[in-house]
Amino acid sequence: MPEAFSLVQVLGGLAIGVFSGAVGGLLGVSPGGALVPALALMPGLGQHEAQAVSLAAQLVPTGFAGFLRYRVSGHGASWRTVAWISFGFLAGAWLGARGASHVADAMLRWMFVGYLLLLATLVVLKSPARADDGAELAQEPRGTAAALAFVGVVAGASSGLLGIGGGLAITALLTVALRYPQHRAQAASLAVNALPLALPAVFVYASVMNGLPWVLLGCVVLGLWIGTAAGARLATRLDERALRKYFFVLVICMALLMACRALGAAG
Repeated sequence: MPEAFSLVQVLGGLAIGVFSGAVGGLLGVSPGGALVPALALMPGLGQHEAQAVSLAAQLVPTGFAGFLRYRVSGHGASWRTVAWISFGFLAGAWLGARGASHVADAMLRWMFVGYLLLLATLVVLKSPARADDGAELAQEPRGTAAALAFVGVVAGASSGLLGIGGGLAITALLTVALRYPQHRAQAASLAVNALPLALPAVFVYASVMNGLPWVLLGCVVLGLWIGTAAGARLATRLDERALRKYFFVLVICMALLMACRALGAAG
């Protein structure tokens, strides 16, 4: 991996970090869903390299500021939820990264597209909360330990395989399968992604690639710190229906961007 980057690439890494952090803070997802497609467009970075930088950047707890913003606003997730999801995430991340090392760049791009479209479908199928559900949804549901750990395994596997952090899967599965309110699901996602749970996956990527592009990585991390706090501040001022709509739009846009990248590479 090259260590030296031009000024344009350094500024590009910073801009990508700010944008991805803002998206993560606003929608309560790990920034990898925006990081991977954007990094994959940078000259000299293939799909595996983009995923490695995305995962390594997310080891730094850039999402913690966003989680605190949700908690102060009354939308925090319980530590029980975070702990069980994190437990499953560790195992899933290692398995996903091992699988990615045996998959070609082109196949990874299309797998990324399919994953995003699946999440978009889950969001569409989720029924909006009714007015008489307000009392129930005001409190965080208590999913079983096994269910929460399974959410973590799925999120971790998608993280290691596709380099996206797993926050999209956590938010979608908590709201659709376990009926968590949107704000609380997003808070749980940010809390899990503030922990260095993708470290096993990063070790796998780094060993295969013989190192990481540290200059680009540093710029992305700096941008993530700035963007995440700003996005979370905005999210706490929006209602749940608006957040779900923005979540859906983000997923579709990222899927289209990655599909264009895959088609361009194939051509």
